[in-house]
Amino acid sequence: MPEPVRAAHFVRSFERGLAVIRAFDAQHPVRTLSEVAATCDLTRAAARRLLLTLVDLGYVHQDGRAFRLTPRVLELGYSYLSSASLPEIAEPHLEQLVECTRESSSLCVLDGDDVVYVARVPARRIMTAAITVGTRFPAHVTSVGRVILAHLPEEDLTARLARTDLRPLTARTIVSAQALRTELARVRRQGYALVDQELEEGLRSIAAPVRDRGGAVVAAVNIPVHASRKSLASVRRDLLPHLLAAVAGIEADLALSTGRGRAASRGTGTHR
Repeated sequence: MPEPVRAAHFVRSFERGLAVIRAFDAQHPVRTLSEVAATCDLTRAAARRLLLTLVDLGYVHQDGRAFRLTPRVLELGYSYLSSASLPEIAEPHLEQLVECTRESSSLCVLDGDDVVYVARVPARRIMTAAITVGTRFPAHVTSVGRVILAHLPEEDLTARLARTDLRPLTARTIVSAQALRTELARVRRQGYALVDQELEEGLRSIAAPVRDRGGAVVAAVNIPVHASRKSLASVRRDLLPHLLAAVAGIEADLALSTGRGRAASRGTGTHR
């Protein structure tokens, strides 16, 4: 696949540095120089310079041939979370939703072609999915991703579908762009998305969009369940009403918060 055309201001070395940070994840918390180079499609020399720079800055720890991220990397994500009111507003509603349904719930936003978990309340079970704030999944195979994609402008959606890798993750994954378009149109009409074992066998998930004060979809809330415990009919019957109520509460509080912010901004303006 050809590389995208970048603007004149684009700093390629900064992009590569971020790629090195993203090379570490839950499955690969420790990597060697060679592994980082291969994962990021870099030469060993370039990977070494970037890793050692991150070591000097305190974002990476080196132990012989092994490298791992340090807790200082959390500062990068905290800058977003501390400045964004939406996760904070959503959390009490997610807690109430989990209390009502006894199922986990999360708030996700679209970032590039992925959805990112920005708030999560797990169910109180011995076995829970290893999903945390910061987890990413391809948007097109998730319920949260589909409710956001379904409300994108047509031009944006067309561009995203053109570059989306529609490889099957399970036997149920939608792998046709036209079929995905049809599903997104259905999601837009009905106001929620229900994904049945397309991301992972045995996993069903229902999600609804969160709209800002102006009516734009800015996030989505989901409830994932194991297929052995909930049929599609029971997900719609038992979980969807609680999900929609939680989303309505988030939207109401978000509108109030935005309104207060605008009022405060006007109140601190210069009077003439």
